[in-house]
Amino acid sequence: MVEMQRLATGSMKLTPDALQGRHVRLEPLAAEHDGALRVACEADPDIWPLYPFSMQGEHYDRWRLGVDRRVTAGEAIAFAVMVEGRCGGVTLYTAIDAPNRRVEIGNTYYRPDLRGGVVNPESKLLLLDHAFASGAACVQFRVDALNARSRAAMTKLGAHQDGILRQDRITWTGRVRDTVVFSILVDEWPKVRAGLTARID
Repeated sequence: MVEMQRLATGSMKLTPDALQGRHVRLEPLAAEHDGALRVACEADPDIWPLYPFSMQGEHYDRWRLGVDRRVTAGEAIAFAVMVEGRCGGVTLYTAIDAPNRRVEIGNTYYRPDLRGGVVNPESKLLLLDHAFASGAACVQFRVDALNARSRAAMTKLGAHQDGILRQDRITWTGRVRDTVVFSILVDEWPKVRAGLTARID
């Protein structure tokens, strides 16, 4: 009862802080990152049909303007994923729901050579640590049902699969996608954190 009361009366306040890890630095996304991020987005043209939007070529500016609008409105916080001083990807806190202490981590893209190593687990560690330290009760992830790599990454992370939203949205290609929803609750975070830390070590 005490724990439920604490959750009900707490608050969440996410701030756009730079988050520093051993291998990765997450910096609030700014114009200075656009050049390297554009190059990173061009490195894997085959991946974009799995995204609800495209960040490649002519689509980049529209995506970027949309991110800026959401950040300005307080609906999102965008981070450049910095590895060895260069932007190699992007990730967001999105769907920020402060009254209910919920936030989604998504819109994540990494340059292909940064996948499969420490970049993703450390980025998730930094984002989750910051979210729960800022008062989040639940962090959510949404993945295209066809994206086997991302679904496997969520399972490896230790996130709980909540369910599948059928015909959830229409992607930029016109495909109607099913969305798999995963989440981590604040009381699950210590175990998930230990697993992430072990992977990074």
